[in-house]
Amino acid sequence: MNEETKITLRLPADLHQWLTAQARSARRSLNSEIVYRLEAERDTAAADAESP
Repeated sequence: MNEETKITLRLPADLHQWLTAQARSARRSLNSEIVYRLEAERDTAAADAESP
């Protein structure tokens, strides 16, 4: 990641709690957990788009 953009993100409280727990169990920050999950989804979507 060469460039970063800061955003404000509003999440439902239960989703925030779940993401925080997932981040904690993976020993990542909340920000890193969100980035990790978004990148994984992006990669999956790109692979699905390339499949015939």
